Amino acid sequence: MSEKTNDYENPVLTFEGKKYLINELSDDIKESIKGLQIAETQLKMHEDTLKLLSISRNSLVNQLREKLNRLE
Repeated sequence: MSEKTNDYENPVLTFEGKKYLINELSDDIKESIKGLQIAETQLKMHEDTLKLLSISRNSLVNQLREKLNRLE
């Protein structure tokens, strides 16, 4: 799903290769679009959180490795 704006008053939704004027869609469809946008935003946020957790975990592994190497 891709949303493009020709101008401020005539937003266009491009979905599966077809273009739709958002202002001409039913309220039910507009709500579905909003829900999809929220879901996509949440997915991006959680993907970013997973990346940060992975970086933190790798840092902790490296710190542990260094500390254990000092024991040898």
